[in-house]
Amino acid sequence: MDDLIKGRLGGTDGYDIRCTIDGDTISGRAGGKLHGKDIELEITERGVQGTVGSDPVKIELDGGELRGNVGSQKLVLRGVDRVTGFMGEPIVGWNVVAQQTGERLSGQLGSTVLGRPFELELGSAPGWVGTLVALVAFYALEPRASVTVSR
Repeated sequence: MDDLIKGRLGGTDGYDIRCTIDGDTISGRAGGKLHGKDIELEITERGVQGTVGSDPVKIELDGGELRGNVGSQKLVLRGVDRVTGFMGEPIVGWNVVAQQTGERLSGQLGSTVLGRPFELELGSAPGWVGTLVALVAFYALEPRASVTVSR
């Protein structure tokens, strides 16, 4: 039987997230049929790789942290059931805080005012997987998340 990660990013004006976990593969969709993107991720021995829409996701375990990129954005995550981290660049980026309680994950991407809350049902997945799925969905559907800042 497949396990599900499902929930919402951004409250009532946000997006649905629904993914199936089959072994080490996470596949699903962020958003709806018209305005949404597919998520295809694989958990490997060294981290997570895959795609969101047509953008690559490549994250590796490095010194107890997950480090890598979701599309054009840098990502760092720490923790398993209490997850903290950062996505983006130091000036234009989003803090990440999430807490797993049983099979539920509650978190916040960015500030209280400009950020996005998320609530997910995890099934048997650990909190860091749910947090990563929420970040990938945020990158896929928030125009400001996939903007690259030129230097």
